Amino acid sequence: MSDRLFLGDYTYSSWSMRGWLLMERFDLPFVITRISFDDGAVAEQLPQIAPGRTVPCLQTEDGAVIWDSLAIAEELATRHPLAGHWPSDPAARAMARSICAEMHASFGALRAECPMNLQAAYRDVRPSEAVLADVARIETLWALARKRHGGDGPWLFGKYGAVDAFYAPVAARIAGHALPVGDTARAYVAAHLADPAFRRWRAMGIARGEHLARYERPWAKGVWPGPAPLPARAIESGTSENDLCPYSGAPVTHLLETEGRVFGFCNAFCRDKTVADPAAWPAFAALL
Repeated sequence: MSDRLFLGDYTYSSWSMRGWLLMERFDLPFVITRISFDDGAVAEQLPQIAPGRTVPCLQTEDGAVIWDSLAIAEELATRHPLAGHWPSDPAARAMARSICAEMHASFGALRAECPMNLQAAYRDVRPSEAVLADVARIETLWALARKRHGGDGPWLFGKYGAVDAFYAPVAARIAGHALPVGDTARAYVAAHLADPAFRRWRAMGIARGEHLARYERPWAKGVWPGPAPLPARAIESGTSENDLCPYSGAPVTHLLETEGRVFGFCNAFCRDKTVADPAAWPAFAALL
């Protein structure tokens, strides 16, 4: 039995993304149960893990249920002390926890007016003064972390940590709504957009094809500002270079073509998430 992470929609659920990154980015074993935001109240879809009522929700292999993202981060850090969720330096760790807690409890205007939508890149956005104030505070926190503890790495405290998982959806909001930020914040946002784990999460949303109208905004859309994916497309027939799916090891049933080469997968989702961003998936990149 493995830890089980209950998640919402890949494209829109910013808190689910945080929970997934807290596991995926730190190489922790887990399995996923997805729920849909269109299938009724989240709490009603989680009766088997009460008192959990929200996503993400983590059910550990020993039966514990953790239904808050910050609690998940702390519990994982306790259970996996070598994974590196928090900085080892006490001053850096204290600051990282404080910045995480502020994200967890604040920035209501940014959340309400600029929801995460990983399939949209808006242009000509007219943010409110409240949103601009949230972004200014976020920039202050990022700049302080980078100045005091960033070192040579691209992340807030040099090495990727729980605090970066918490701010990944914030970076997505800033990028997706073209919000004005300075050079330090822009570089940090770019680091998230280029991060293979971030790209895999986004690719799964594209593969699922989730489109929830309530998250749409009325502004014009442009091209997603992250790295351009390697061109690929689903095909109905061809001869695959591989006999087994690179993810499951099961026999090939679905095909994609990229740069004149054909590869196979065990189901449509495995194929489609790879079509969305082939280079983001290490197991597939190894075939290339």
